[in-house]
This record gives sequence, C-alpha cells and structure tokens, in this order.
Amino acid sequence: MDLEVRHLRVVCAIAEAGSLTRAATLLGMTQPGLSAQLRRIESMLGGVLFHRRQEGAVATPFGELVLDRARSVLPGIDGLIADAARTARRMSACHRVRIGSVGAPLLGQLVLAVKAVLPNAQVTTRCQHSPVTLLDELVADRLEAAVLGDHPDQRLPHRDGVVLHPLATEPVFALLPAAHPLAEREEVPLAALLDEDWAVPRPDGDRTREYWSSVCAAGERHPFSPYEAEGRPLIELVRAGLAVSLCQATFIEVPGTAVRPLTGNPLWYRHVLAWHADGPLAPHSDDILRRASTGHQDTCAAAPAYARWRARHPQATGPAAT
Repeated sequence: MDLEVRHLRVVCAIAEAGSLTRAATLLGMTQPGLSAQLRRIESMLGGVLFHRRQEGAVATPFGELVLDRARSVLPGIDGLIADAARTARRMSACHRVRIGSVGAPLLGQLVLAVKAVLPNAQVTTRCQHSPVTLLDELVADRLEAAVLGDHPDQRLPHRDGVVLHPLATEPVFALLPAAHPLAEREEVPLAALLDEDWAVPRPDGDRTREYWSSVCAAGERHPFSPYEAEGRPLIELVRAGLAVSLCQATFIEVPGTAVRPLTGNPLWYRHVLAWHADGPLAPHSDDILRRASTGHQDTCAAAPAYARWRARHPQATGPAAT
C-alpha cells in the first residue's frame, strides 16, 4: 500500500480536530474506521503520529514532522487540481461561449466571429455597464469572452489568465438635438457644449463620467448635468431638446438627433476584446480578431458622421496612455 494524498488529508484532519472522534465526523467516517486507517498510515510511514489520550489526539515529535511536510505539500496539490480542473473546463467549453459586453458596437461582430470559428457552439450574451465587473466574471469562469472599453489614462486593470486585445481607439462625438444651432456645424467645440444642460450615464466602473469631467476641467469648466440616463432614455432627453451628451463615434443618428465630432478630438474611447488565455477562443484568437476588426470597419463606414471624420483624419490613432 502506497502513501496517497488522501492519507495526508486524514493526518491533517486529525491534528486540526484534536481528536479521532471529531475528525471522523468531519471526514464522514466512523471512529473505528478512522482509527484503523490511521494505524495503516503509521505502518506505512514507520512511526506513531499521535498519542491517544483521554483529552484527545496529540501529535508526537514524529507526527509533527509529518504534519509540517503534509501542510507544505497539500496547498500545492490543491492548486494543481484546481488549475487543471479550470483549464479542462475551459478547453472543453467549445459547445458554450458566454459573452459579456459593455454598450459597444463590437458585440455583434464578436458573436459573428465566434460563430464562424466555432459553428457548433451555443453563444449567449449579457450586458453590464462596468467593464471591471465583466473582467471579474471572466476570472470567475462565468464568461468565456467580453467586449470592454476604456479611456486614456484609465486603462483596464490586469487580470491573471485574461488576455486583452485592443481593437480600435476612436474619438468621442457630441450628441445633439437635431434642431440645435450647433448641429449646423461640421465640428462642435467642447467649450460650446458646456453652456448646455447635459444628460450623462450613471457613475460606474468604466469611469466615463470621471473621464468626461476631467477633460472638461482642463478648461476650468464643468458640465451641468441635471439628467442621469443611459441608452434609450438618454437619447429621448436629447431628442426632446432638453440636453446634449456625448456618444461613441459609431453611434447612428436617430430621427431628432445629430452626431457631430468635437473640435480637436479632446476625448477618446478604446474598444477591447478579452478572453481566457487558455480558454476555447484562444486557439482561434487571430481569426476572431481579424473577423471582428473587419466587421467593425463596416460599422464605422455605416456611421455618416464618423465616416466623414475618418476621411478628414486618415492617420488619427488616438492618444497613448500615460
């Protein structure tokens, strides 16, 4: 009979419980059965591990030596088992790909790319406002991939085992009521918007409002933001003429709104794809990135204001992070 990992766990359980009776309960064994197993372990190791006393089990000097080694070995074995199980689960998850996304146009392109490289996979999606929350869900194996975003000097945090793939850095544009006088311009100065009421997203993990405010504060001005809204409600506030806001460059104008570039391109947004370094998408990363990038270029071309801006700024790449 060879010494096994389970034998080391038994020895540690007896030491932690302080008696064979309590240890047997914790291990789901009978006390006689645990006593018999302990004798077999002691026979294999060649010495007595515990003194059996009325007040409980006390480790012998030989037992202390074995316990020290067992307690140093078991965490590494537990880590190996957990890592192997997680990797096996990810690599066998090709039949299911769960994708999280912030509000960004890349979600559809990523889904199409995954379906192309894994045609038999069941692809599901869900959205979150915070990219940091999505990163945490990736780490916790609740997602296989995510569409994320960040801003200059507010880059996404590193997470072990998660690979970030920046796909595009784009200017942030103004979102205006169609009847607003500024909508007649090809480009809108950010300072001119600061005379208006703003509709802004709620504060969350992507720090969008913080970024907007920091750029505005550089001109010693802060937007007055009486309206907190996102998605369709924000658009309706703008369309009703109650507020102005900012949007991604690929935002498609809906009736009653106008999308215009900001003069000097003071604000930027970076689109990022993320997935596990050892997950089901990793072997197809180059193909997925190529397909998603091509699809995103089509999205850019379909946004009139952005298409005109790109024609005027063919070399623009956005600021580097500091």
